[in-house]
Amino acid sequence: MDLPVLWFTLIAILFTGFFFLEGFDFGVGMSTRLIAKNQHERHQLMSTIGPFWDANEVWLITAGGALFAAFPNWYATMFSGYYTLFVVFLLVLIARGVAIEYSHHAQTDKTVNYWHWLIFISSALAPFLLGVLFTSLVQGMPIDADMHLYGQFTDYVNLYSIVGGVSVMLLSLVHGLTFIGIRTEGDVRIRAKKYLSNLFIILLAGEIIFAALTYTSTDFFTVRPLATPILLTITFVCTIFAWLWSTKKRERLAFIMTGIAFTSVIVMLFVGLFPRVMISSIDPAYNLTITNAASGAYTLSVMTKVAVTLLPFVLGYQIWSYYVFRKRIRPLN
Repeated sequence: MDLPVLWFTLIAILFTGFFFLEGFDFGVGMSTRLIAKNQHERHQLMSTIGPFWDANEVWLITAGGALFAAFPNWYATMFSGYYTLFVVFLLVLIARGVAIEYSHHAQTDKTVNYWHWLIFISSALAPFLLGVLFTSLVQGMPIDADMHLYGQFTDYVNLYSIVGGVSVMLLSLVHGLTFIGIRTEGDVRIRAKKYLSNLFIILLAGEIIFAALTYTSTDFFTVRPLATPILLTITFVCTIFAWLWSTKKRERLAFIMTGIAFTSVIVMLFVGLFPRVMISSIDPAYNLTITNAASGAYTLSVMTKVAVTLLPFVLGYQIWSYYVFRKRIRPLN
């Protein structure tokens, strides 16, 4: 495998891992205002992701760092063209992290309530913004011959990107609710199951709309006529199985299915892009590809050796942390 192909694949894996892991974090954050009825239940919910949420965000940081080192032209074009959106997203993540930490140290009920509202809002905004970013990117953006992106408001915010943002937000919420089912005991677990029953209908409808807009708004069905429908079908089928298993109290299977549904969407986006990394709506000749956006062979070679050496330790640590904190969280008094 060529090194640019290898690093495109690794970056896709990092983003996919981020959405799988941080997706349920966002979903738990949103659920604090949807299924929790008091501060004790909100603390119980946040305790389910307490040992994990900051480590899960490392996947995004690593993906950004790998993007910068392996594909500097991709990094420069995307981060400059999406500067405002990335700044807003970064502020949302900062607000969420601060709110999670400060909610445990607040002295009054009013202050605790304030931080919990901030957790809810930021947990909903973060996946929505990422959905807008990725879906607008795969539609194609006005990129010129010098790899400069000159986007207008409607290039970023349009029907497809909004539907994509809402779909990612809904997937995160469903993924989080199934995670609550395997990590909690008591009333919140029961309410999560009841809430899922109605939410799956909305999610399935959103997935159908998203698939239809993917057909009309991108060239994925043309450049990947087999992989795109297969991955979208996997997303739809896994969502149905998650729905069925959640009603039968088989929460672990339901969680696995929502995770596969989520990751199938992200994989579909990267597979549809390849070998492109950014699509120019001005002229296909201006597309950024894994060839013209990549670093030199020496840089990629060194990065590969470092990744092969360090990655097993990082993955081993994260797997161990999930094993250590695997028990259910009981209701707090």
